[in-house]
Amino acid sequence: MAVDSLQQTLVGEQAMVAFGKQLAQACDSGAVIFLEGDLGMGKTTFSRGVLQGLGHQGAVKSPTYTLVEPYQLGEREAYHFDLYRLGDPEELEYMGIRDYFGAEKLCLIEWPEKGRGVLPPADLIVRIALNQGSQDGRVVQLNAQSAIGRSIIAKLVAL
Repeated sequence: MAVDSLQQTLVGEQAMVAFGKQLAQACDSGAVIFLEGDLGMGKTTFSRGVLQGLGHQGAVKSPTYTLVEPYQLGEREAYHFDLYRLGDPEELEYMGIRDYFGAEKLCLIEWPEKGRGVLPPADLIVRIALNQGSQDGRVVQLNAQSAIGRSIIAKLVAL
């Protein structure tokens, strides 16, 4: 039976990074992953975990002003987008947004709603929200939007 969603409750930054690393292990091809949640929920922390899980050794900062940070990780290409400061989705066309997406490229996109109409559809949506029962806990909800997304969730469940 295909699994379309997965929910995890995480407490602390280390748990968020560790879950991001697990997601990286479950991504054996390219994917478009939308990261949704209010400011301060841990989208960049989660992205850091994913990128470290793919082999990145350095710092991971939010590309709030540059919009995108590229990562060459061996044979893999990954792109971390932060569209928070994007004024108009058409700006993405001017930066050649379509060149960033492909079968073997992993794209993590914070604030995807700012690029609506220009971004390709997500394979996986990751929603991060406060855990109502904990001050520093987060509820991370993964929802598959394609066969790739379902495959990622199935692999996560199996880990």
